[in-house]
This record gives sequence, C-alpha cells and structure tokens, in this order.
Amino acid sequence: MESVSVCMATYNGEKFLQQQIQSILEELGAEDELIIVDDASVDTTAEIVLSFHDPRIKWFPNTNNRGVNASFEKSIEFAEKDIIFMADQDDIWVSGRVSVMKNALRLSGKRLLTTNSTCIDADGKAIEISLGAVSVLNSESHLKNILDILLGKGNYFGCVMAFSGELKKTILPFPRYIESHDLWIAKAANLLRSNQHIEDITLLRRVHGGNASIVKRNIFRKIRSRFVFVRSLIELVRRVYL
Repeated sequence: MESVSVCMATYNGEKFLQQQIQSILEELGAEDELIIVDDASVDTTAEIVLSFHDPRIKWFPNTNNRGVNASFEKSIEFAEKDIIFMADQDDIWVSGRVSVMKNALRLSGKRLLTTNSTCIDADGKAIEISLGAVSVLNSESHLKNILDILLGKGNYFGCVMAFSGELKKTILPFPRYIESHDLWIAKAANLLRSNQHIEDITLLRRVHGGNASIVKRNIFRKIRSRFVFVRSLIELVRRVYL
C-alpha cells in the first residue's frame, strides 16, 4: 500500500490551523507524514503545530519570508512517500479523502489526480460559492485543460490534488517567476498526458478575507499572467520533451 506525504505551507495561520491539522492526521496512517514549511510566521503557528507531539509531523520553519510557491516547493522536496498531497492551512479534509484519492490515482495509472470541494465560511458553515469544479469527462482533454488554464478557467487547486512522487522529476525545481505552484503542476501533468479528474467532494474549502488563492486580479495582473503562462509552458515543454 502506498504511503502518503502531505505538504503544507503555513503563514500566520493560527486561526484555523489546529482544526485543519487534526482533520489531516485523522486521515493518515502510521507510515505517512505531514510536512509543514512555515514561512516565518509571527503568530502562534509554531506553538500550534508543535503542540500535537505527533511523530508524523515534520516541521521546517523558514528563517525569512520566501512566499507560498517557494514554501510549497520546499515541502515537496522533503516529501519521501509514494503519493503527495498538498494542503492549505485553513481548510478541512473530508473523512475518507485519502482512501478515495489514493484508490482513484492508482486505478487511473496517471501521475496527477484532481478532485472537487465545497465551500465553508470562517465559522465552518456551508456557503453557496462556486470556485469551479473539474469534470471526469475532461480528464484526457489535455490541450483543452491547458488552454482553460490560460483563459483562467482551469479549476486546478493544489488543496484538492494528489500526485505521484514520480512527478517531482518534472515539476522541481519551480521557476522563480511562476505565479501559482498548483497550475504549474497541472500544466506539467497535462503535457505528460497523465492527468485524471474525479468529481468527488474531498475538501471543505474555507473562504475568508485572508485566502491568498482567491484574491481578485486586476487587468494588468491578468495580462502579466498570460506572459507567465507562455514562459512556463515553454519551460515545461523543454523538461518533458527535450
């Protein structure tokens, strides 16, 4: 049975972190690991993490703030298990998530699996907000999936992904210029034609004022994102095919 590395990047996450870590640990076996890279938090994040006294938690604090992409990159570098999950600091994992995602990834034979989520507010109450969803029918529509990412319609979020450790050979190191580690990983898997979607809800995704991943972008940032997309795609083509 494949073992699991969960990669989390934290930054001033004291408000929701304990509940999220608890939901993750309940899903893990004794041989699994939760790797937490903290990006120089100045709140009680460290105290919360260390209070669990759980040997499955591996704690790596940055000495200075490096940003979310660099912190996730570091956590993935440290991951030693067969399957890698990514986790944000403020969500809640659905019971049975790891089993469902491990089985789906194994059965697909692909390197990346993406699932869906439902939203909750800061108090943990369900809210009707759509952040997009993946469809199983589009799993092998690799070109369409890449174009959807370009158009801002690709519903790939790291918090609902799991991927084979084999994918590390392609995605690491992250280029410094990328805006989103999860879209970088999704583009890599689609270029490799090794991408699977399932429509299961595996996460309660918390929507609140501090969410870095859902901040609205102005027109200038959208234009810049298109240039970054092209540059990153060229780099991935080089890694995959050359």
